Amino acid sequence: MSETINIGSTADTAAPEEAAAVAEVRPLAEPAKRDAGGFVWGTGRRKSSVARVRVRPGEGKFLINKREVTDFFSEPQHRNDCLKALEATKTAGKIDVFVNVAGGGITGQSGAILLGVARALKGYDPSLEQTLRDLNYLTRDPRKVERKKYGQRGARRRFQFSKR
Repeated sequence: MSETINIGSTADTAAPEEAAAVAEVRPLAEPAKRDAGGFVWGTGRRKSSVARVRVRPGEGKFLINKREVTDFFSEPQHRNDCLKALEATKTAGKIDVFVNVAGGGITGQSGAILLGVARALKGYDPSLEQTLRDLNYLTRDPRKVERKKYGQRGARRRFQFSKR
């Protein structure tokens, strides 16, 4: 399942037996270590939301803060954001996902869950990484709210100018 690469140098003068002894074989990617419950963890962040995601083999449960995804998010767009990584890797009915999410609003939380699920899936099965990376699910969105400046009403909005 995992590919291997040979590491080591072989000189032209070295015998084939010596070259085999020098070469070290190591897998390209190893699955992440699992905790006592058999979970692989992933953390996702978006705006000011943080999602801690746990993934393990199962029958397809998806719980967010101990509630079903359909109960937690009322908008279908946010529900679909949470499930995108599972659908892209075709692991939707085979993996149980448990999420604890806090901070921010619903859009930030759904984006954080997407990144957390993608990172957990990458740790669960490293062969899924390229699919997730191609779809940009492993890239954190760096945008945050711009701070308010002094002497203005907001980040960019200024008080109304009065000439007279």
